[in-house]
Amino acid sequence: MRQRVLAHYLGLSWASDAFLAAFRIPNLLQNLLGEGVLSASFIPVYARLRAEGRDDAAERVANAVFGLLALVTALIVLAGMLLAAPLTDLITGGFEGEKRALTIRLVRLLFPGAGLLVLSAWCLGVLNSHRKFFLSYAAPVVWNLAIILTVILAPGRQIESEAAVAAAIGSVIGSALQFVVQVPTVLGLLHRLRPRLDTASEGVHTVLRNFTPVFVSRGVVQISAFVDTILASFLGDGPVAALGTAQVLYTLPVSLFGMSVSAAELPAMSSATGSDAEIAHALRGRLDAGLRRIAYLVVPSAAAFFAFGGIIAAALFQTGRFSAADSQYVWAILAGSAVGLLAATMGRLYSSAYYALRDTRTPLRFAVLRVVLTTILGYICSIPLPPLLGLEPRWGAAGLTASAGVAAWVEFALLQRGLYHRIGATGIPLGLLARLWGAAAGGIAVGLGVSLAVANLHPVFRAIVVLLPFGVVYLGLTQVLGVAEARALLQRLRRSR
Repeated sequence: MRQRVLAHYLGLSWASDAFLAAFRIPNLLQNLLGEGVLSASFIPVYARLRAEGRDDAAERVANAVFGLLALVTALIVLAGMLLAAPLTDLITGGFEGEKRALTIRLVRLLFPGAGLLVLSAWCLGVLNSHRKFFLSYAAPVVWNLAIILTVILAPGRQIESEAAVAAAIGSVIGSALQFVVQVPTVLGLLHRLRPRLDTASEGVHTVLRNFTPVFVSRGVVQISAFVDTILASFLGDGPVAALGTAQVLYTLPVSLFGMSVSAAELPAMSSATGSDAEIAHALRGRLDAGLRRIAYLVVPSAAAFFAFGGIIAAALFQTGRFSAADSQYVWAILAGSAVGLLAATMGRLYSSAYYALRDTRTPLRFAVLRVVLTTILGYICSIPLPPLLGLEPRWGAAGLTASAGVAAWVEFALLQRGLYHRIGATGIPLGLLARLWGAAAGGIAVGLGVSLAVANLHPVFRAIVVLLPFGVVYLGLTQVLGVAEARALLQRLRRSR
């Protein structure tokens, strides 16, 4: 809904490019210090202390992490606002004139909101460790709602640049609300919040030791995202915004099926106790079950993005300044993203297994290799390749996402191989993957036939008419083919009645 409102008022315009680029720059702060890093460094220590019955020690660790996090975040926010201009020139070298000026203004507005989202991620770490997942992942709803309302109510929303400024202001307001709505529950779990700058105690020292390699690892991954923005900034007006729009769709299954399973499994895997063999057995069981759940839902997601990405983009974003041609352009980028979607989601669960084993350095090494591959392949596929194929430069954005997908598969293979030597063989049987992709292919065949028959329907209705049979056929075929996850899903659906 948020992205549809932004698409209505911004389309894939120069102002939309500026907003998406400006949003990505301070978002580095959230990605470096926020959910992913805290989950890998804080949750295993906090959850293990609680599993051992050392609640007072766990509480001290939580308060110390909050104090240190708040201090570092405040300093980075201040530096980011002061250095907005050079940061913009570094990340968006292709932006000039009014486009560059608007990006700098938006960066200064967005940095405080990114800082508040880091503190919100600390709340998420505490809540997840107590196995309370709903509030931390529902809280971003208020962030999205704040952006939507601010843009809709802004008096200058018909002017693209003013709509972008309103969205940035709404983002800061929403960030504050996202943090505030979680605080009461967190206080109830911790009993008291006493931020402290403690780096000496054993638990905090372990968190900081784990934090550094994960911080670097996330930084390396962010370099890849910035490389995409840098390259896209030289492809004309629209590619940066189109990449951001496609990313909203691409990250939906990653969040729903990859991050959710990984977030739920990390505290459980971190709490595993016993001998090395017993811990390895427990991790293998949780990993195999989690990988099957992820694959069952991500395979049809990737297939739908590849076959029906234009229909999905049109249904969600085609309004106002966002045209039918824009929907087709986003489809090309989304199809590229589908290449590595399954690898990226399953890789998150494998990384969580390493974090549960208190090994944050191995994922770092593989992340570095992934970024190197993404950078080299991304440049080749986005800059020199489109002209060689007789395409306009802007189509290089699809090359960026496809090359990132190839790199994601390399990283996934390395993560899987590393765990094999630590805990034994894990993964999804090839026979199961064949059944899943076969069922998805059957759904695509039916969906394509329906799409031709309803080509003139409104985009929203066309998407419903096409995607519903696709999903039903996939569910039915996986049930017929004996996929256990299909039976489990149908049983849940029957119970929900």
